[in-house]
Amino acid sequence: MENRKALVIDDEQVVLDSVRKILDAENYEVDVTLKGKKGINLAINNSYDIVLTDIRMPDIGGLIVLRDIKRSKPSLPVVIITGYGSVSSAVQAMKLGAADYIQKPFDPDQLIQSVSKAIDLSISQKPEEQKIIHKQEVIKVLELAADDSHLRNELLYYGSDALNEFDLTGPEKLAIITGDIQWIDQQIGPLTAKQKQWLEARLSAEIW
Repeated sequence: MENRKALVIDDEQVVLDSVRKILDAENYEVDVTLKGKKGINLAINNSYDIVLTDIRMPDIGGLIVLRDIKRSKPSLPVVIITGYGSVSSAVQAMKLGAADYIQKPFDPDQLIQSVSKAIDLSISQKPEEQKIIHKQEVIKVLELAADDSHLRNELLYYGSDALNEFDLTGPEKLAIITGDIQWIDQQIGPLTAKQKQWLEARLSAEIW
């Protein structure tokens, strides 16, 4: 039986070294990178059984890593690595398609259990469709966000939780939260300036 392969994306070398050591002992082949963008390219262009990614990184956020990997490989499980201050973001990531999250500092048993759980889940569950199903609902959210400062603030500070009242899938919410203008344009046709307003604001926001 071939060894399982894991990709670990984190901007702290000590975390990469720790995860590699733990998974090496479990007979995983492990690739690591300090950069989110490089991690996305590795995940898309290589075969892995599991990806682990930090939720907050300097070059690109973990939600974008999750989004882009799932777009290309919906069945590939992604586990979020998080610190104490960003647990709420990791919980949101699970609602948006992540298989699990693990909080730093973690021990070997916690990591192994999380990775095994995520892989088992990917085998037993059908992945969520990576396309816009609720076109009018997406447009409704974008137009409301352009006019309603309260909703804009809710989206900025509470992320996907601010979208609970809308009939949206995880991929639809993730596209809105990460300001994914290009993908939404491709899925539902050219957006108007008003519809793009929130997405452009999201791209320039410092809060992830």
